[in-house]
Order: sequence, then C-alpha cells, then structure tokens
Amino acid sequence: MEEILMPKLGESVTEGTIEKWLVKPGDTVEEYDALCEVITDKVTAEVPSVFDGTIKELLVDEGDTVEVGTPICMMETEGGTGESAVESVEEPPRIPDESPPESIASEKANAQKGARISPVVMRLANENSINLDDVTGTGFEGRITKKDILKAIEAGPSEKRAPLQEKESAPVSEPAPEPQAEQSAAGEEIPVTGVRKAIAGKMVQSSQEIPHAWLMMEVDATNLVNVRNSHKTSFKEKEGYNLTFFSFFVKAVAETLKEYPMLNSSWRGDKIVVNKDINISIAVAGDDKLYVPVIRNADDLSIKGIAKQVSELAKLGRNHQLTQKHMEGGTFTVNNTGAFGSVQSMGIINHPQAAILQVESIVKRPVIVDDMIAVRHMVNLCLSIDHRILDGLVAGEFLKAVKTRIENYSTEYTSVY
Repeated sequence: MEEILMPKLGESVTEGTIEKWLVKPGDTVEEYDALCEVITDKVTAEVPSVFDGTIKELLVDEGDTVEVGTPICMMETEGGTGESAVESVEEPPRIPDESPPESIASEKANAQKGARISPVVMRLANENSINLDDVTGTGFEGRITKKDILKAIEAGPSEKRAPLQEKESAPVSEPAPEPQAEQSAAGEEIPVTGVRKAIAGKMVQSSQEIPHAWLMMEVDATNLVNVRNSHKTSFKEKEGYNLTFFSFFVKAVAETLKEYPMLNSSWRGDKIVVNKDINISIAVAGDDKLYVPVIRNADDLSIKGIAKQVSELAKLGRNHQLTQKHMEGGTFTVNNTGAFGSVQSMGIINHPQAAILQVESIVKRPVIVDDMIAVRHMVNLCLSIDHRILDGLVAGEFLKAVKTRIENYSTEYTSVY
C-alpha cells in the first residue's frame, strides 16, 4: 500500500488546496495519470500518480489545504505492497518478558495513531476539543477521516468532548440565554475555495504587509491609437492574432523599467532585491478564475513578440491550461483594467513586487492643445507602489517616462516588429 503525497509545485510553495479529485476509490490508474487538481498561488496544477495501481482511499477532501508532503490518498500498487512514500513511526525497543508501563504504551499508541491522521483532521479535532480515542475511524484500515470528525462534532459534547471541556460548562444557577431572533433569510451562499481562496489569501497578505501609495497620470494616447490602427488589419491577417493596445503599454513599461530599476525590485525583510530580469505579470481571466502569468524578459521583445505572448497566455487562461511555471518569476505587474471600461482604479500590489500599473480605458475627450480645443484619445495610468521601497519622486519620474514613451509613438518611426 502506497501513500501519495502533496507535491511541491513551486520553489516557494509550502501548501496546496485540493480543488477537484479526478479519481475515486476503486479506480485503476497508471503512472502519470492525473489524480487531482491542486490550487496554489492562483494556479491550477494536476497531481500525477507515481505508481500503477488502484485507488483505495482519498485522505483529503476537496477544498482542504494541506502542507507539502502530506499524504492525500492511498493506493494499492501492482505487485503487492512496496516501500511507503513516507517513513513510518519506529517503535522503541522492548525488553523481552517485560511489559512497558501504561504511560509509555499510551504514548506509543498515540504516536502510531498520529502518524495516520492528516493535519486537517488533527486541526479540526483540536479546534473542537474532540478526543480522538473516542472517534471510530471509517477510513482505510481504521484511519480517522474528516467526515468522522465532523460526525463527532455533530454528536455533541456529551459524548465526544474531552473531560476538561465538560468541567467548563456554565453553573446551573446561571439563567439560560435568551434565544436569538431568527435573522432574515440570507441569499445564496458560495463556498470560498480553489483559485478564489488563493486570491483572497494573496490580497490580504499584500494589503496587510505592504504600505500602498497611489499615483495617477493622464496620458495622450492619440499617436498610439493611430499606430495600432495603421497595422491592425494587416497584422491580424499575417500573424493570426490581434495587435492589442495593451501590448504597446507593456512595451513602454518594460523599456522604462530598465531606466528605473527600483520599480522592478522586491522587499525581502531586511533588504531590497533589485531584479535583474524584467518579467511582466499580466492578469488573465478564465470563467470565474483569475490567473497572473508572466511575460519573461519583456524588455527584449518587440511589440509583436509581446502581443503574441499576451494572446497565447490569454488562450491558456481561458482553457484553464496555465501551470505554475507560467506564473513564476514576475517582477512587475501591468493590469489591463481598461478592458472593462474602467477609467480610474487603485490596484493591490502583487506581493512581493514593488508596484502595479493599471492601464485604464482609452476614451475620446476634448483637451487643450496649443491653446485650442482638440479631440484626443486619452488614458489614465494608475500606479500603486510599495512605500517601503519607493517614494513619490521616483514613482512620479517613472510614470512620467512611461507617459512620454506612449505619447511619442509614431506611425512614421514606430515598428511593431
């Protein structure tokens, strides 16, 4: 019998959430067959089997988050039992014809039981004062599962609570609390799981750890619009994908980051790390899921090269085919909020990056040009910065340099190749 462990799906990944099981007890699988989908830091990855065999038990429920190395399912492998994927608890040596004291025997039994209890089950038991000795395991070879603990919780404190908990009950002389009035009926309840749970954790971490500061700058994108429109039709016919406005913005940002490397840095506790590579993270939506894949070495790419990667990553995101490798290594985020018609927003920084730029919707507006009113294509660029790393001066200079690059695009001199 073999235990399949939660794999490490990234260099800094310490835990993963089972989003969906792709197998069930009794299924026969071959090596490399996908067992389940795991969520970690905004990415869905499939966990492959490392054996040929039959699934005997799923140890972790969908929606549960467990640490790397935790057993997630049991498998009966072909050819009988093999060496387990995790080490078993070794029993202490015993002296022949001498029974161990009761306390030692109890400790050994608890150690053996603890080796067969998942962290999720242990946490639920501790949080609800459940005495595991009172719980009958219904899992493989008597293993206590999450469902067993939930059943024990529902059974009530009189049967399943530890003695200490019973002693803490309120004195008989205290009046019973008044029953609370029933609240009005709530709407639909949506469980927070999978990608949404991962996003929530990241956003809370970012908002709590990073002191955000914001800056917005208005940019005349008329020249950019003219360049893009002059290539739009022929580009699509030749390349097979769209030449988007967003690609021009990413190109301008990537080139400007070379001049202002502090915007391309990360906060690492007692030091600031200035990243050598310029890897632009972009937001990609797929149904109700959000992914943040990376365009690597964006400063080395042409506008066409960036447009190609944006198209490919967006397609993978829509089909839920992005992997952890697609997400790793981002150093600065550019978010295309203008795609939804937004004209002003404040982005939350993609931890541990130093900044995020929101590219808003390009809109026609009357503006003053050379003391005359003219209709121009205007866009707002909204920059969020980590105030531990960056101050307003360097942030303003960076955004002004991006603005200059965008306004200096030219149908005569700007090449998309």
